[in-house]
Amino acid sequence: MDKSLPVAFSRNFLGSAPNWYKKTILFFLLANPLLLYIFGPFFTGWILILEFIFTLALALRCYPLQPGGLLAIEAVLLGMTSPDAVFQETLGQFEVILLLMFMVAGIFFMKDLLLFVFTKILLKVESKTTLSLLFSLVSAVLSAFLDALTVTAVLISVGVGFYTVYHKVASGKKVTHDDFHDHHQDEHVIEYHREDLDQFRGFLRSLIMHGAVGTALGGVCTLVGEPQNLLIATIADWDFVTFFLKMAPITMPTLVAGLLTCYVLEKTGKFGYGVQLPVPVREVLEEFQHHEESKRYNQHIARLIIQGIVALILVVALATHVAAVGLIGLMVIVLLTAFNGIIEEHQIGHAFEEALPFTALLVVFFAIVAVIHDQHLFSPVIDYVLTLEGDARTSAFFIANGVLSMISDNVFVATVYITEIYDALEAGDITREEFDLMAVAINTGTNLPSVATPNGQAAFLFLLTSALAPVIRLSYGRMVWMALPYTMSLSAVGLVAVIYLL
Repeated sequence: MDKSLPVAFSRNFLGSAPNWYKKTILFFLLANPLLLYIFGPFFTGWILILEFIFTLALALRCYPLQPGGLLAIEAVLLGMTSPDAVFQETLGQFEVILLLMFMVAGIFFMKDLLLFVFTKILLKVESKTTLSLLFSLVSAVLSAFLDALTVTAVLISVGVGFYTVYHKVASGKKVTHDDFHDHHQDEHVIEYHREDLDQFRGFLRSLIMHGAVGTALGGVCTLVGEPQNLLIATIADWDFVTFFLKMAPITMPTLVAGLLTCYVLEKTGKFGYGVQLPVPVREVLEEFQHHEESKRYNQHIARLIIQGIVALILVVALATHVAAVGLIGLMVIVLLTAFNGIIEEHQIGHAFEEALPFTALLVVFFAIVAVIHDQHLFSPVIDYVLTLEGDARTSAFFIANGVLSMISDNVFVATVYITEIYDALEAGDITREEFDLMAVAINTGTNLPSVATPNGQAAFLFLLTSALAPVIRLSYGRMVWMALPYTMSLSAVGLVAVIYLL
């Protein structure tokens, strides 16, 4: 046998990932069976969660689908969960999968309109603080009536559009509309522009993070803002207005706290915020805008008008919930491609490049959630909280849901808790009033503190693994660091509101 064959195998394993990363993943895979044999499935389950978080934390080194997927496959082979359990977890989140498959692709076909509108905003609003507040507030309002993942897809598309324009100009290349589907930009930027490029990355990072947190601020407020909201409202038998009013004593103070945090961060420049748009970059964007306007022809104007009309249809359809979000996204794809003359398969295929890898990663994540469910990893916390009484129990629900949502998926945590307290209500162990208070604590607990990590919210994880994250240098650690002040302020204000205002 050729001696170089083992070397080839070792090079193929996780491709171009660093050798220390490959060895760490291999160590995880070999250690887990031993840990299961010595300590049992409960302890090994928690170790598996930490290992999966490790793969997410190094997403810029290696896309988490491969190492995370290997851990998920091993968990099934070791009997810590079953293929059927993974399927049931995935089936429970089918609407989210539909959304990723079709809505994100639909947003792709609106890139011209998004770049046109947001370039206008970026160049008209010169104050970075005002711009940041605008991004946060608009994201919050949209997420309250639409969907956090959809809004995040818009933010990603806008960020990629801005970066593409400047990167191409700085590289001495001509910018065309076809460039906006090319997310894998080269790094051959002339040294003269390096400092401006780094500052521009910092500027985009702060704007995108303000917007991402804004999706959480708005998503917690209404019945349709997050998937678990609808679940909780259905079990509690609350309509749209009732849900909003029940949550308002907590959601309104936290919205104010979030906007104040945004303002303070931009003014102080702490935690990676406050980075200004470099003057040369502003000049490039202005020149690009003038150039586009000067050569804008009737066909391009017609394309923008069509995208604007479909955007209005999208907002109305999402706000009135005429269908599942993913199906609305499929409608958007059909309308935009049909009326803009995009009829070839390879032209449509580019739209799915962004979302499908993340969809696969999300299913892998559901496998880890299935392990949590099958091994009852959260049961000790749940059982302890249910033994408490009165205000202590309500505040404990908020804290426990927040902490567990940072580790796991907030939809899963909310599902487990709301089911437990509904069973307690049916058994007569708690009153209806106590049930309502705990339902509010569960909803706000899973939505607000979960901004601490990309694990907690699908929108954050989508941003971390998107094509935008590498180009603006948004790693797992940096994301956690930039979210930290928001985590502290939203958690503190939320907890105080739970104790004193509910």
